[in-house]
Amino acid sequence: MTRTHWAAVTAVVLALLFAGAATVASAGNGGSAAADRAPTGASADAGFARDMSVHHQQAVEMSFIVRDRTQDEEVRRLAYDIANTQANQRGMMLGWLDLWGLPKVSADTEPMAWMSTGGDGSSPGADHSGHSGHAGHQAEDGSLMPGMATKSDLERLSRLSGKQAEILYLQLMIIHHNGGIDMAKGCVEKCEVGVERDLAQGMVDAQASEVELMVDLLHKRGAEPRP
Repeated sequence: MTRTHWAAVTAVVLALLFAGAATVASAGNGGSAAADRAPTGASADAGFARDMSVHHQQAVEMSFIVRDRTQDEEVRRLAYDIANTQANQRGMMLGWLDLWGLPKVSADTEPMAWMSTGGDGSSPGADHSGHSGHAGHQAEDGSLMPGMATKSDLERLSRLSGKQAEILYLQLMIIHHNGGIDMAKGCVEKCEVGVERDLAQGMVDAQASEVELMVDLLHKRGAEPRP
């Protein structure tokens, strides 16, 4: 677990360095306009950036764990791709929060609350997007948002090796991706910053493709996705 810990720390450091470049790039492609009308702390833009950053960090953690628990090149390559992509995206979202002058953590806001508000967070109102059921998501054993693995799941993954570790990782990551896809669709509908909506749509497309790949990998191992 020591190697996993330091690998995860390295990924976070690299992601934060990337955030600086991403913020500058965003400023050159509409980011400056976003700064002129910076989202509020209660907006969907800020809520998505905060919540998805946490969601992504767990995907990075799980991916580094499985890379230490298996020698299968196909799973290790997938884990590396997920860790690298989501660490970079996390850096972008944290960079945007800095650009907007908003805190990266909001202790007064429940995870997923932005899904049931208007895009600017100004009023709860009626939500016709189909996502309102996620508002006020109750944390369970470390599962802060839909799709996130529990502490028990992570501990079990850390104890397994070989094929069993691969199967559990794929099962957990399929659920994790599906939760992330739902969140990203919420941002596509509600976020007002164009570059953030584009990133969210990219997440929807890429993670849906990865889910299909992971289902195939499970079938090759004689296993099925969890309900």
